[in-house]
This record gives sequence, structure tokens and C-alpha cells, in this order.
Amino acid sequence: MAISSSTRDDVHPLLVLGANGKTGGRVLERLRTAGHAVRVGSRSAEPRFDWEDRTTWTAALDGVRAVYVAYQPDLCVPGAVETVTAFYDAAAKAGVERIVLLSGRGEPEAQDAEKALQATALDWTIVRASWFFQNFSENYFLDEIVAGAITLPQGLAPEPFIDADDIADIAAEALVDSRHSRKLYELTGSQAFTFPEAIAQIAAATNRQIDCNIISMDDYAKALSEAGLPQDLSWLAIYLFSTVLDGRNTPIAHGVEQALGRPPRTFADYVARTAPTGVWGAR
Repeated sequence: MAISSSTRDDVHPLLVLGANGKTGGRVLERLRTAGHAVRVGSRSAEPRFDWEDRTTWTAALDGVRAVYVAYQPDLCVPGAVETVTAFYDAAAKAGVERIVLLSGRGEPEAQDAEKALQATALDWTIVRASWFFQNFSENYFLDEIVAGAITLPQGLAPEPFIDADDIADIAAEALVDSRHSRKLYELTGSQAFTFPEAIAQIAAATNRQIDCNIISMDDYAKALSEAGLPQDLSWLAIYLFSTVLDGRNTPIAHGVEQALGRPPRTFADYVARTAPTGVWGAR
């Protein structure tokens, strides 16, 4: 999606945090294509930005007019809400006008981060998203899909997965277009389906057998530990599976239509355009 370049400002850049992530990289690409001045927010950028080192925030925010905030690894982790709230204060003191926040659907902590932003004097847009299509092709489940077998815990409710490209379309536009001012968009796809149903679509598109092994949550936690996953990431996976995917997020929302005036991209379209890349193996 092309975003307007009519609000270009070459003096006051747009800061994109999480610029190496699924949504941040896409937001960055859209802004650059439209000709906007951008600043990359990451630990490898110059100036450097690190959520865990607040001394890096001042230089990253210097002269910035708007910020895309995608907190890593997730707003539900302990201390995240306190950290992003401190960042809002730092942004306001630096003269930032607008923040676009990526939030997680069904996460109480993420909603606390939303409320903290709404309580500031900053202009804001919140994109509250369900799980991404790209979790199947850009980390998380990719290695298991390529290996031909994915292990999942029992009890996962159907999820209306969303395309990260839809999120990026909205977020990039919200950074430069005031019509999204003080709007909260709840983003889902147009259909909810289970993980095995998603894997079946990928298997059909790649002409491969991809097994789904369903085990208890306790056994899943043990499997993560035995696989050598760091404890904090193991905790995050279990938390998200048991909280976000307990059924609370199954209902469809209509934020994409509200923000962009079109329906969300479908999982079938995502699979059709991703399978030919070979990321999931032979077709």
C-alpha cells in the first residue's frame, strides 16, 4: 500500500522501533518508499536504541516527530509496561508529537500499556493485533514446518490470524496521517481457524506432509526446556498459548476495514504468495 508523501518532513524524522521485526521492518519500508525521513530504532543502529538501556533513548528521540513502538519481546513480559510508560514520558519531553503503538490482542498487560499511552498528552494510534500469519514463515514455527512436524499444546482455540502487511499498512499511515489520531484499531483476519487447519493449508500448498503433534501443556513446557529454549522465552510461549489462545480472541474484529476501507488479507492469499518462495520446502 502506498502512503502519502504530502506530510514529508526531512528535518524531523520518524523513529521506527523494532525495525528488524515483522512489523517494524515493513513499516520502515513503507515510509522510505513514500520518501519520509526515518530513523531506525535498534541496538545495531546509529544512534543506538536499546529498551534495556534508557541512556540510549535521548539520542534516538532527538528531533523525532513520531514513533512506531513495537516492544520486544512482548508487552506481557514483566517490567514491559513500566518501561514503555517511561518511554512515553521521554518521548514527550523530547518533543515527539505522535506515537503509534503495536499492542497484543487479549493481553491484560498490553492493555495497561495502551491506557498509559492514552493518559499522556501525546497524539496516539493503537493497533491491537491478533497473531501474525508470518509466525509460520518468519521464525517461531518455521523450523518445525520445514522439518515436517510441529508440536503444539492442547486446548488452543481458533485464532483469527492477521497479516503483518495489514498492520504495517495501518501503522505507517497512522504515523503521518492525522485521520488516525486517537484511534484504537483491533486487528484480526476475516476468519478464525486452528493451528492444525493453518498447517494443513501450508502442507497442501507445498505438497508436503506436515504432522501436528498435540500434547499436554505440561509436556509442551517440558519439551521447550529439553530443546534448550531460554527460560524467559519458554515462559513467554506458555503464557501466550495459555492466555491469548484460550478463546478470548476467537471473535472477529474489523479494525482493518475501519482503518483502510478494505477487508484484511486472507491466510489463503498469504500461503499462495509465500509457498513459491521455498521457505517451507519443496512444492
